[in-house]
Amino acid sequence: MSADRWLAEHRDGVERGEALARFRALQPVTPDQMLGRWRGSGLPTGSPLDGLLEAYGWYGKEFVDAETVHPLLFDTRSGPRPVDPALIPVSVLRDRPGLAHSRAARLAFRTVRPLLTTTKPKARLRAVQHSGVVTAAMVYDALPIIDVFKQVSPDVRLGLMDLRGLSSFFFLLHRDSPAG
Repeated sequence: MSADRWLAEHRDGVERGEALARFRALQPVTPDQMLGRWRGSGLPTGSPLDGLLEAYGWYGKEFVDAETVHPLLFDTRSGPRPVDPALIPVSVLRDRPGLAHSRAARLAFRTVRPLLTTTKPKARLRAVQHSGVVTAAMVYDALPIIDVFKQVSPDVRLGLMDLRGLSSFFFLLHRDSPAG
């Protein structure tokens, strides 16, 4: 079954092991194939982070070049804006996802989000080896997170967030605009 068809059949969720097997079977991508702005969405697999980014207004990611990456874009009235991920309490996401999913936490984030925006890049794009295959990955500057990417189609990527202590979190990226 093609990757596009598999994805269409599993948009509402898939078992984590099946998602991991599909991820491993996909073609790798080069860092250059990631350049541009991408609209993101989760792929539910039972991760405690499922639906969290969307609940907070996540837009996606932007890769200007290998050294200029905005790992978290959020929707604002004036369009997608980068947020400094170093200011997001990752330990709460990993260790207390129920708190992170709470209405109070979402409201607090919306209130302080304008203070978290940045124009500076907060990640880099690299080729890394993951499960024996070299593919593009985004390495956060100030967080112990690596997002690994594989190609579903020329304009769609399946991402896997690698964070110690958290089972695999999968997300999709759809090309919004090319680099340049």
